[in-house]
Amino acid sequence: MTAPPATPGSGRFPVDDTGVVAFTRELVRVRSVHEPSRGHGEEEAAALVAAKMREFGWDPEVTEVAPGRPNVVALVEGGGGPGPTLMFEGHTDVVTEGHRADWSVDPYGGEVREGRLYGRGSADMKSGVAAMLYGVAALRAAGPFPGRIRVCALADEEGMMLGAKDFAASPAAADVDGAIVCEPEDGEICLAAKGAIRVRVGFTGTMAHGAMPQHAHNPVPAVGALLTELAGYARELGHQHGAHEHLGRVSLTPTVVRAGDPDQVNVIPAHAAVHLDVRTLPTVDHTALVARVRELASRVAAEHSVAADVTVADDRPAVEVDPDAPVVVALAEAHRSVTGQQPRYGGVPGATDGTILTRDARIPNVVYGPGGKWIPHQTDEFVEVADIVRFAHVYAEAAHRFLNRPTGADR
Repeated sequence: MTAPPATPGSGRFPVDDTGVVAFTRELVRVRSVHEPSRGHGEEEAAALVAAKMREFGWDPEVTEVAPGRPNVVALVEGGGGPGPTLMFEGHTDVVTEGHRADWSVDPYGGEVREGRLYGRGSADMKSGVAAMLYGVAALRAAGPFPGRIRVCALADEEGMMLGAKDFAASPAAADVDGAIVCEPEDGEICLAAKGAIRVRVGFTGTMAHGAMPQHAHNPVPAVGALLTELAGYARELGHQHGAHEHLGRVSLTPTVVRAGDPDQVNVIPAHAAVHLDVRTLPTVDHTALVARVRELASRVAAEHSVAADVTVADDRPAVEVDPDAPVVVALAEAHRSVTGQQPRYGGVPGATDGTILTRDARIPNVVYGPGGKWIPHQTDEFVEVADIVRFAHVYAEAAHRFLNRPTGADR
């Protein structure tokens, strides 16, 4: 396939620059927070994506991975003969907006002000979803290309990543040679993502009157002792694994502590628990880490005459992609061609659907999309309008380069 030459700062494929911004605004206006009790979820946003795919002449497959939580996947054939399969991936769910009074704009208004599009999900990641759709549409409009592209808007990235897990287990994942995950990374090409382990440590003692502690086995001091032990273990992990070039250091963070009834301060509770959010590097052995937490919890429990129970709610590995992988090389070349700037490489501070694609389907993937790296989940979330357009052009160029790479290039 041939195309007109690119010029720095613009793309060579016919992206509908106005349309991609308008569609992003349309998606932002949908409150796709997963709240079944309020009737909210991804369905409306997924329906918009599916309708846009049909408008482009594609035939999307809509699959519920859980009630009211659809994946939308379209296979776009290049029509240019055999070739590899590239995947573009985004998610349709967003986190809650929190207290609306904390926002200076309507979180679901899709307002554009001084070159910025505001709203929950504007960066994370409805702009990325819109950009990937319009980028692929532009490539297809330019003429045939070898191979094919799977365009995937998946459910539940902000939760347990059910959408990515369902896709990775499906036959559609089997032929994917590389993926671009369109999360907001401020222009960085992210080659690695931290692992995540979510752990609950519960302590069970004996309830008693606050005036009679001698009749209780109080689990609350056990929580305090465990927090001290975990702080020491976190320092040990830091010394052992050091700092990763793109991911920084291991973190072991207590995030939730629960014990007793706040209206019953004169009662020693029978139960207490602490939840941990652990973020790891590729060198960390998750099994050994969880075993160490169990050991510390058991020792503390014995010292305080209570019982301990450790539960792992989620376990996602740290992942890395080879910087010489075809999908990385194609994206770096596209970034350079469209923006006129050298690519910057980095890492994802949290997990993405790309983590699941690597773990469950061994799909090499890179994370790169419009929006600031640190803006997701904040009030007054925004994305630069120019970035939405720019990334759509980069996606089209990256797909062209990946699909037209020499036959026989390694996956």
